Amino acid sequence: MRLIGILLAALVAVPAHGEVIKQTKGSFEDKFRQLEEHLPTPNVYRTGSGAPGHAYWQQQVDYKIKVRLDEKARQIHGSESVTYQNNSPDTLTYLWLQLDQNRFSKHSDAYTTMDMGQSAANKMSYRTMRFLALTEGKEWGINLERVQAGGRDLKYAISDTMMRIDLPKPLLPGASFKFDLDWSYNIPAGKAMGARGGYEPYERHGNDVFFIAQWFPRLAAYTDLQGWEHKQFLGTGEFTLEFGDYDVEITVPADHVVGSTGELQNAKDVLTKDQRKRLDEARTADRPVFVVTREEALENEKTGTEETKTWHFKAENVRDFAFASSRKFVWDAWGVKLPDSDRTVMAMSLYPEEAMPVWNKFSTQAIAHTLDTYSRYSFEYPYPVAWSVHGPIGGGMEYPMITSNGYPPEITKNDDGTETRTYSRRTKYGLISVVIHEIGHIYFPMTVNTDERNWAWMDEGINSFLQTMAEREWEANYPARRSVPKGVISYMTSPNQNPIMTQSDSIIGYGPNAYTKPAVALNILRETIMGRELFDFAFHEYSRRWKFKRPYPADFFRTMEDASAKDLDWFFRGWWYTTDHVDIALTGVTHARINTEDPEIENPIKREKDRKDRVYIGEMRDTSSGISRRVERFPDLLDFYNENDDFIVTEKQKKAYKHKLKDLKDWEKELLKFGHELYFIDFENIGGLVMPLVLDVEFEDGSREEVRVAAEIWRENAKKVTKLLVRDKKIKSITLDPYHEIADADESNNAWPAKPVLSRVELYKRSSSRNLMKEVLDGQKEEEKDK
Repeated sequence: MRLIGILLAALVAVPAHGEVIKQTKGSFEDKFRQLEEHLPTPNVYRTGSGAPGHAYWQQQVDYKIKVRLDEKARQIHGSESVTYQNNSPDTLTYLWLQLDQNRFSKHSDAYTTMDMGQSAANKMSYRTMRFLALTEGKEWGINLERVQAGGRDLKYAISDTMMRIDLPKPLLPGASFKFDLDWSYNIPAGKAMGARGGYEPYERHGNDVFFIAQWFPRLAAYTDLQGWEHKQFLGTGEFTLEFGDYDVEITVPADHVVGSTGELQNAKDVLTKDQRKRLDEARTADRPVFVVTREEALENEKTGTEETKTWHFKAENVRDFAFASSRKFVWDAWGVKLPDSDRTVMAMSLYPEEAMPVWNKFSTQAIAHTLDTYSRYSFEYPYPVAWSVHGPIGGGMEYPMITSNGYPPEITKNDDGTETRTYSRRTKYGLISVVIHEIGHIYFPMTVNTDERNWAWMDEGINSFLQTMAEREWEANYPARRSVPKGVISYMTSPNQNPIMTQSDSIIGYGPNAYTKPAVALNILRETIMGRELFDFAFHEYSRRWKFKRPYPADFFRTMEDASAKDLDWFFRGWWYTTDHVDIALTGVTHARINTEDPEIENPIKREKDRKDRVYIGEMRDTSSGISRRVERFPDLLDFYNENDDFIVTEKQKKAYKHKLKDLKDWEKELLKFGHELYFIDFENIGGLVMPLVLDVEFEDGSREEVRVAAEIWRENAKKVTKLLVRDKKIKSITLDPYHEIADADESNNAWPAKPVLSRVELYKRSSSRNLMKEVLDGQKEEEKDK
């Protein structure tokens, strides 16, 4: 039984067993140590609050591009004029450009460092072998045909997927440099080569769908924190780019339909009168409208043409440019009014007829839903259009204003020549989710311009968190699992993992590390650590501060604290910088009441405890068997001690109690009469991550209470703590993490009294050994039947 002094700390944490652990001794680990020593020092470019500094700068790169799609050869031929504006305080003597298509070269780091993984000399996946065969079949990578400035050749050097252009003279702060390039490359097979763009062939009429991405030499980022961001493209870590304005002319076969970053400038030259009319109608329609109908697409794909058309697009303040082209495309569009705004954005989808009926039903609706939800949770969608294209990649990929997505229906050919189209639950929700996710990327990182090459979580994790928010607003019980805490437990308890703060190409388990774990962490921040009001304000502030700018991890961490007055260093340190997991055990409960010191009250309590402590199986059996005891046969053996136990109240005890009361103040006397129930609840941190304690307390009268204890309870002892609850009624049970909100890995130790673990036992039979003789005889019988 604990001392009365503990009462004064009611509802406050106390170290378990009174342990006092000093930071400089023993094995103590300060889980609440501040992160400042790990973060860059604030300066005039990036402040300690997480906001851009008064001298923040970023480069600007403008492109004027003419590109031709050679459909038959599956090649791209392009010319570009680049204007590089040096807004930095530094003088530059060279520029670095990204040549991402060089990733597919047999001499690239991406190819030569390819780990075969599960493959071995006697076993290899079809997918891996297909990639190797396709890579051997052609020369891949950018073929540079001209690199000039003012008609004069520029010196340049190629380093794998990067290209350095040596400037004729130093580029001073505030100055600009203009240069020109001509280039070409073979378009990769998107799915077969694991590309982020490319082509996909269709059997019917032999047509392709093209999604052209990472297709032109583009400037690498030059930043205040890193200088040139020119880590090689190995295929996983994505891109770090500069904002700029684009003027792009795309020449394709005349019967192709093109969707692109930017706004179409010459609709009269490339669309029919009816198509232009439908596009105008779509802007104010109450649901998606077909601009190119199914019937037009089917007719269009039958023939082909040698003629070409040029589609002209312009885009302002974007960090990249991509486009899609095919004669197979159905096109639907819908003008979506943004929340709390007078702006309308054109949500549009392109897909082959084979993608119906799932794409025409869900794709553009999912775009509209994303624009609505993301604009409320972050910032108003900044661009005039948003495309979802059924592209040649398995999952999804994002670019400014345009995305490539998968999930077609299943087409079954019937014996009578007809076909049946169905789609699974996975296809339906997979399409909705991938469209939400990829359109969401137009916010993060296409607008909040994070460094994908190094920190995948800053776009994938944040976007996955928002994706789940949008999915929950689509319908009740939407199968959204990406940011649900339970969904990350298996990864966080696995032996082979690394922290979230790992460079993108070095991540083990890319999906759970870059997507799921940070999404779950943000969900826990919102629902459990900060609360929705504080989190939403802080996240809005981060989004607003860094829209059209380039934040790094420290800017996010600092902003979330700055805008909420919450110390979150312990949370970011544990979830982002370690591989610890959450496993908090409720190890015991002590039920106590205040010792009144009054012998008239305390002695009967002691007597009852002593009676219970004396219970022993031997005594019980002796009594039940009717054993004859000596004092029963010789009553004169009974004396004073048989008539009076140790707990009778004596005059000495009464006087001592009265004397004690004389020395107490009135408020101290009142505390001795305090009749509430005291519950000392012991917790042990098994997994390593400190977390808040969320308790469901059930009382004996049937009522319940939710108790939330901040994570700071662990600040003095990160391994064991005791929480005191003082209540005016008795507790029946206590459950830790009743709503499954902290990703606790082991729920079997989360309850007092302990609850049984429910399971299902599957019965099985031993498999019989192979009977080769029977196999041969059965085969002969089948052959006889066929004859």
